[in-house]
Amino acid sequence: MTSLATSIGGRTFGNCMMNAAGIRCQNKKDLDALVASSAGAYVTKSATPQKRAGNPSPRMHTLNKGSINSMGLPNNGLDYYLDYVIDDQHKRPKATNFLSVAGTSLADNLAMLHQIQESEFNGFVELNLSCPNVPGKPQVGYDFDRVNDVLDQVFQFYTKPLGVKLPPYFDLVHFDQIAAILNQYPLTFVNTINSIGNALVVDPRSEQVVIRPKGGFGGIGGASVKPTALANVRGLALRLKPAIAIVGTGGILNGVDVFEHILCGASMVQIGTQFGYEGTKLFDRLSQELKDIMNQKGYTNIEQFRGKLKTFDD
Repeated sequence: MTSLATSIGGRTFGNCMMNAAGIRCQNKKDLDALVASSAGAYVTKSATPQKRAGNPSPRMHTLNKGSINSMGLPNNGLDYYLDYVIDDQHKRPKATNFLSVAGTSLADNLAMLHQIQESEFNGFVELNLSCPNVPGKPQVGYDFDRVNDVLDQVFQFYTKPLGVKLPPYFDLVHFDQIAAILNQYPLTFVNTINSIGNALVVDPRSEQVVIRPKGGFGGIGGASVKPTALANVRGLALRLKPAIAIVGTGGILNGVDVFEHILCGASMVQIGTQFGYEGTKLFDRLSQELKDIMNQKGYTNIEQFRGKLKTFDD
């Protein structure tokens, strides 16, 4: 029997696919739909300490098999999501899910992580170091000294399972540099990649940008980011210590895309843009497509091919 089960940090998930923070996970109705789906887990909308409206509209524009957005972290605040995941934990004590946090300052992140540490939540926290769409706030993930400082302060007190969501890197030396920092800490996972930030889409008919925030600059998601996402999954999988799992995100539209992420080293995958278009039925389709590929190749579980990407030097 073909299994899509996976494990991260000693926790087992019945399916290696889940949503990505940001899309269809902002409120209880969204999260309830994910609980009822065939996804292996869910991640909440990235939380800030207080409820946040986000950037002015239009802030998202559909592209061919993708999108550009500058949402600006609209969310209901940490208390809302922490209450939800704790309540879900009571209902489903054997399930592990992800609580995403994305403060706009180090102080915000530390305060939220203190609150989570002191709570009864025992799932995974995904610390977002890579949001490109908050005006005036740089992506922490591109300042390696700052990443080191953040993690140093976090792990002085935080003892629960923690992962970080990273921006895409575009130079091999950056993989070396970020991995050297991450390997110093007891991280449970790394999620790579967030959207490719600060892209620009122009409407030639109106001679205008297609979204309002930041003069039209926004993050790109969808099919066009997959090669960059795979490079980051592979680059980090080759450099991170085995205890740090990889969650692959970016450009997943079908089962082949999931297969490629896992082949490059991902233990789990998150789907954002396409999940936004299809909703929870996406997980049924992708699961069947991945099983079909595995059956054709004679694989019965994902560990048989995870990280086994071949190169011409092999």
